[in-house]
Amino acid sequence: MSVPALLDNSHYEQACDQAIAMCDGNLRSTIKALIMANEYLEAELEELQAAISAGCIPETSRSRSSAA
Repeated sequence: MSVPALLDNSHYEQACDQAIAMCDGNLRSTIKALIMANEYLEAELEELQAAISAGCIPETSRSRSSAA
């Protein structure tokens, strides 16, 4: 990743503005929603890692490979 790309925060600024707008400008609600979303994604990642460790292939991966 190049230095200018690292310094370009416009994507993050826009994402922050969107998240705040979705919570009607309430910053506490925005932070709470982001924490909840992060916890959900962490739990999903743990499930996928456990499935992979057990030798299972997630359904989405199987359907993509069979479509190719």
